[in-house]
Amino acid sequence: QECSKKQKNDDTQSTSVDALSSDDGFEEKNEFHTLANAKILLSDCLACDNCMTSEEGARVFQQNQKELFRILNLNKKCDTSKHKVLAVSVCPQSLPYFAAKFNLSVNDAAKRLCGFLKSLGVHYVFDTTIAADFSILESQREFVQRYQRRNQEEHALPMFASACPGWIRYAERVLTNLVTSHICTAKSPQQIMGSLVKGYFARQQNLSPDKIFHIIVAPCYDKKLEALREDFYTALYNSQEVDCVLTSGEIVQIMEQKNLSMKDVTEVAVDSLFDDIKEGEVVRHDGKRSDGYLEHIFKHAAKELFGMDVKEITYKALKNKDFQEVTLEKDGETVLRFAAAYGFRNIQNMVLKLKKGKFLYHFVEVLACPGGCLNGKGQTQSEDGKPDKALLNQMEEVYAAIPVRLPETNVHVQKMYQDWLEGMDSKKVHETLHTKYSAVNQTASNLDIKW
Repeated sequence: QECSKKQKNDDTQSTSVDALSSDDGFEEKNEFHTLANAKILLSDCLACDNCMTSEEGARVFQQNQKELFRILNLNKKCDTSKHKVLAVSVCPQSLPYFAAKFNLSVNDAAKRLCGFLKSLGVHYVFDTTIAADFSILESQREFVQRYQRRNQEEHALPMFASACPGWIRYAERVLTNLVTSHICTAKSPQQIMGSLVKGYFARQQNLSPDKIFHIIVAPCYDKKLEALREDFYTALYNSQEVDCVLTSGEIVQIMEQKNLSMKDVTEVAVDSLFDDIKEGEVVRHDGKRSDGYLEHIFKHAAKELFGMDVKEITYKALKNKDFQEVTLEKDGETVLRFAAAYGFRNIQNMVLKLKKGKFLYHFVEVLACPGGCLNGKGQTQSEDGKPDKALLNQMEEVYAAIPVRLPETNVHVQKMYQDWLEGMDSKKVHETLHTKYSAVNQTASNLDIKW
């Protein structure tokens, strides 16, 4: 199926699409401020009208601030049998937005965001960095395995990162199995966080998964689509592992509706998934604007496959700053060739080379947004629909200053592999941390969205 963004440039101005409106007559009147219907900037992600059915569109547009307040009001009712435990998980790339927006340190921003959400009635606020730890570790392991069997399996290499839902949706709905068979099977951090909250945490709290309402705060709108995936659903409990995704900008809209600034809010320590332990200082992974799959996998593969310790990685920009490569040489031979491809234009060029059989890379970190996750349009877009470059520059400075923690050094992750997942190579690891990506035949009617 032809993609409707075929001729679009990454810098094309966004088209704002109004949410499908519900009948306000059926909405319960409450003490909370009336919130405008969500504006979804679909032209800034890869989930265009040729990739999204009308049913999916309706469900995406339901993921807005009103859904959060619906649950908050439900919890105010006397009938406790209908109450939900509200858990919010915040993506690491969202925190620099709040820090830059309100001129705070990233640690203060994390605590004030937690304080604000809890003042609304949220019970738990988590950091999704631990989910990214699992995702990176599983991706590292899979790459080494694929590299070792590259001569036996046609589609073993190259391996494409699976963390970006815009890229995944485009690959599944528009491209063929020629591409999807190369996508890493490790779930994205969002998907893994869903498993952690409604699996591990629910069990720790002796809660049924359907009693938890799980919200993700994310930089981009494609995360809303990712939450709808069938492999992100537990039929036994009729429960999605992520019930609602709100962008960083949508959280700020709630603050504005309540006439609050982040600086007006009391600091509250961020929760962890482990008993009564609280999170410490904010940490991140390698990588300038994302979770750093390329850097972590590159260093791990260099060590595991060639016995080389790589301390620093040198990026070489190719056609543009959003397409860069990293190579490893041993005895005068290039043994690893990785690339980072950000934005639709670079993704299309990459796929074209793959189809022509002229693809030289072993691994590619693919992200839908030009500039990476920090530039998600749920947090860098100004009111006139244009990118706020000054804010993005501030966010990049904030993010770069956050200390890096290697996933391998997280003692909680290592303990959970043994206690919860029954070992590193168990069946439960495969079921909980991995999924399958494959081409989808799109036959349903599409949302009528004009570009």
